[in-house]
Amino acid sequence: MAANQMQRRLTTILAADVAGYSRLTGADEEGTVARIRALRSELIDPAIAAHRGRVVKLMGDGILIEFASVVDATRCAIEVQRGMAQRNDKLGEDKRIDFRVGIHLGDVLVESDGDLMGDGVNIAARLEGICEPGGICLSEDAYRQVRDKIAAAFADLGDKELKNIARPVRVYSIAPQNNSATPARSPGQAGRGVHRSAASPSATMDPAPGSSPGVRRGGEKGHGAEKQGPPRLSIVVLPFANIGGDPEQEYFVDGVTESLTTDLSRISGSFVIARNTAFTYKGKPFDVKQIGRDLNIRYVLEGSVQRGGNRLRVNVQLIDAETGNHLWAERFDKPVADLFDMQDEIVARLANQLNAQLIVAEARRAERAPRPDSMDLYFQGAACANQGWTPQYMAQARALFSSALALDPGNLDALVRMAFVDAIVGAVFYSDDRNARFKAAEAASTKALSLAPEHAFAHMVLGLVQIYTDRSVQGVAECERALALDRNLAHAHASIGVAQIIIGHGEETEAHIHEALRLSPRDTNAYTWMTVAGTARFFLGGNEAAVGWLRRAVETNRNIPLAHFFLAAALAQLGRLDEAREAVGAGLALDPTFTVRRYRAGTPSSNPTYLEQRKRIYDAFRKAGVPEG
Repeated sequence: MAANQMQRRLTTILAADVAGYSRLTGADEEGTVARIRALRSELIDPAIAAHRGRVVKLMGDGILIEFASVVDATRCAIEVQRGMAQRNDKLGEDKRIDFRVGIHLGDVLVESDGDLMGDGVNIAARLEGICEPGGICLSEDAYRQVRDKIAAAFADLGDKELKNIARPVRVYSIAPQNNSATPARSPGQAGRGVHRSAASPSATMDPAPGSSPGVRRGGEKGHGAEKQGPPRLSIVVLPFANIGGDPEQEYFVDGVTESLTTDLSRISGSFVIARNTAFTYKGKPFDVKQIGRDLNIRYVLEGSVQRGGNRLRVNVQLIDAETGNHLWAERFDKPVADLFDMQDEIVARLANQLNAQLIVAEARRAERAPRPDSMDLYFQGAACANQGWTPQYMAQARALFSSALALDPGNLDALVRMAFVDAIVGAVFYSDDRNARFKAAEAASTKALSLAPEHAFAHMVLGLVQIYTDRSVQGVAECERALALDRNLAHAHASIGVAQIIIGHGEETEAHIHEALRLSPRDTNAYTWMTVAGTARFFLGGNEAAVGWLRRAVETNRNIPLAHFFLAAALAQLGRLDEAREAVGAGLALDPTFTVRRYRAGTPSSNPTYLEQRKRIYDAFRKAGVPEG
């Protein structure tokens, strides 16, 4: 094909090679070649196929691959590098095979045989050349496409002069997957900072290049927002101790550690040290403060598992790596059942409780900050919202999230949490403008999902809005999508329970509430789920059962007015009017604006069964002494 007839296209190029290939083949040529062939067959080729890549050509120890999507290319690279880290974990330096990867989105020339040429290819190759063994380097053009779609720790390496490339290229790297306990240095200079993707589903990462001086979450702009010191929500899960030393128990203990590492990485904006690094401490004495300095992290989680007869005991402690102080401790005692089911349940409960505890710890740090930044304000808002669903707490939390967004409009965590507050304010009848609140929540959650399609909490918030605006089918689908992304998002189960009431299937609500409580029995929102279960029972005419659930809710956390009002209604139906009026008084102390009229005007569903069931509550409210309004 003549040069002027050559096709051009915009595409994603991934270039990779084996670091130290000459040294490896010099020591064992046949063995190295055989191992690389096996890696291609077992790991690399399947990953390329799974992510829809096309091998353009093989070049001795290197490979050039084309992808239609930068996201697919980056996910493929991460999968391969993680697979290599696992394979290299127990090998000596003379046997390790480490890949370097460069990724670029650019214009290329397409030869008649499918080969690719031009600067697009050359930049990818040069990026691979400056990459650390085990790492991934992306051009700025590629980084822009993945920064809000892939949960990973990105280090900004600044502008780089690349050989035979006319202009400097801004380069970003993803941490090597095979680091030891000591963080590595990025190529040529210390990294300017680790940038956690706003796609929150966070990644499990080894320490990033340059020993991260700061995290940019939620789209924080510019380097001025970065701080010296460990990233927020940075944590290592040390291998749990197998108390008693039963070798048959070891796989279960290690499984708890590994699964917890994975599940904690789903916490929005978290930075979790990978298991390969964490397991270098297995069975060794350690100093928590030294681990914090080595890994540049804020928190250490340690624990133990002990089996005695037919019971299993798990102890965990969350420790401040800077001070060595214990922040939180928990113990689980369970009868031994199916070990895999037990592992899933223990990990889910720990992950949910740690999420809340880490928010509290970060909020306390933020309160001491002389000049709070966007994420400081976000954590303070999240901690405030976790205090309870009163008008006061909701207003304070929303103001903090709004201030966080004023400092950084790209802070997705603050955007989604503000949407959640708006959805709750509409759902629990705190004002007459509930439709406006739902519209604001839907707009914010939709915007967040356009930037981070895999943001589980944003899917749940959107689902909640849809459920409360007579679109329960769509809402349940969004909540199920949230659970597919984060199996521990217990609130999504509770939201589906709400939908069952609204579509007239309240008899199915309790099963969803029990599942939420199984996953997170001490959740900061557990009292709201109990309120949902009590509401379902009341609508079905089960007043005694409703009182049981609603009493349990207000004893767990009294800061939800609607629980008091529904408790009053159920008590009134049972003829216990003195108790009912007392409950109304408790509700009005939290929300003095609540009236029968406001509740009646806020019907969230057109389902005839639900509407008929809902009529019971108007008279019950009046009987209990709720103002008419």
